[in-house]
Amino acid sequence: MLLAVTRDVSPRFNECEITHIERSPINVETARTQHHEYIQILKELGCAVLELPAQSDLPDSVFVEDTAVILREAALLTRPGADSRKPETESIAQALAPYREIVRIQPPATVDGGDVLVLGKNIFVGMSTRSTTSAIDQMNQLLGKYGYKTQGVELHDCLHLKSAATRTDDNNTLLINRSWVDIKTFDGYELIDIDPSEPFAANCLPINGSIIFPTAFPKTTAKLEARGYQVKPVVVDELAKAEGAVTCCSLIVS
Repeated sequence: MLLAVTRDVSPRFNECEITHIERSPINVETARTQHHEYIQILKELGCAVLELPAQSDLPDSVFVEDTAVILREAALLTRPGADSRKPETESIAQALAPYREIVRIQPPATVDGGDVLVLGKNIFVGMSTRSTTSAIDQMNQLLGKYGYKTQGVELHDCLHLKSAATRTDDNNTLLINRSWVDIKTFDGYELIDIDPSEPFAANCLPINGSIIFPTAFPKTTAKLEARGYQVKPVVVDELAKAEGAVTCCSLIVS
């Protein structure tokens, strides 16, 4: 059974970090409701969910993906690029310790988990404002012994690599916004282009043969369904006001 680690929405969610979109007021109670519905979908798809309590002093802490990268052999604790988010990792380390060996990115390097796309033994790291080349060097040192190779990917106009490309399944297929990332990086992978009218639609979460995907992107949903994917719709528009997406809100431990 898959384990999904989640964390409740902070009461200070309105103070979240914003980089590439205009800040707009967030209804925290609505965000909590949407997050709880997201958790229910994880459970419906067969995940056991470890629900961590909200961290009231850490506005972005619902986005647990940025704190760790889960591999079969280890969990890499990140060092988030935004100073306000660096304290988020310690409680995540405690939650993951029973399931994985913990390895850590050391200062001054920074990397957000949302910038890390794992495709088999290849790890791609988005060169965003949150992640540095020294983190890639450390990842090659820490994870190379398990056979992983880590490389940087140039990004344009988006927060994280997983804003521009995510896995749709375990068969090397990616959902991608080619306006935000150089697709030559992914030679050899099958690419599904988002609908161009939905630039934020490249973030999806495959779970046990289905795809968790926002209701905000019906045209891209239709493209996925036409390819035979079982799409599980979820409303996350309030979470999206904090530059969040469906991969951001859980850490999946297999």
